[in-house]
Amino acid sequence: MQLAKLPLLRIYLGIFCLLIVLPANSQIIKKPIPDKLVVLTFDDAPASHYSVVGPLLKKYDFSATFFVCEFPPNAKDSTLYMNWRQIQHLDRMGFEIANHTHSHANVRNLSKEEFNSQLSYIEDKCESLGIPKPFNFAYPGYGLNSKSLSYLEDKNYHSARAGGSRVYDPKIDHPYLIPSWATDETNQKEIFDALKQAKNGKIVILTIHGVPDIEHPWVNTPPDMFEGYLDFLKENDFRVISFRDLEEYVDFEKARKEIVPDLSKKLSN
Repeated sequence: MQLAKLPLLRIYLGIFCLLIVLPANSQIIKKPIPDKLVVLTFDDAPASHYSVVGPLLKKYDFSATFFVCEFPPNAKDSTLYMNWRQIQHLDRMGFEIANHTHSHANVRNLSKEEFNSQLSYIEDKCESLGIPKPFNFAYPGYGLNSKSLSYLEDKNYHSARAGGSRVYDPKIDHPYLIPSWATDETNQKEIFDALKQAKNGKIVILTIHGVPDIEHPWVNTPPDMFEGYLDFLKENDFRVISFRDLEEYVDFEKARKEIVPDLSKKLSN
């Protein structure tokens, strides 16, 4: 009789353990993530973000995040980059302005003091222009290490975008190691294939530089190619959001506490 009850006891124990594990993970997800959810992000503040990207996004009624920085003064031509009044206008248009460090610095090489200074510069610029304080970050050149994650936590940043060319799974990926695909003029098929992976609770995030990118041609996205992506997203009923909109679906604070960062994953392109 006692032996007959043993399998039943194991079942009860299994259910009990499952009930302990499931709530923590499920609470990371605030509400079901719909298929065809895509986040558009734009790096480095090239002038084309203001002249080309912003107007096109408004035309398609898409949201987006602009990760802004200032390149060093020895850049070939300062007119290749947005000025802060133009960045302010993107904010007024309803887009998110987020932090990409002051001088496009490789975070991997920074002390905590240097890192804080880099982030504070962008935060102070935003405050002076009435732009909301940035709480999302993107690693310049995808340079990062374990220390950079603790620096972001100390600064109370909600999330950080890396590279990796893979889909974002909010239940597995730490909020400071959110993967993305970077577009360029050679990988159009890869990007279209990537967009089709936005399903089953997974989210596709694109990193886009200049449209066009004159000073950095290796990350150039031609305007007609960019508009082709927007056409595809619109015609196929994708929901296109910014990084801050992700918090409608994901509890980043809870995820930072419960997901162990996995730096072994491919995080650069």
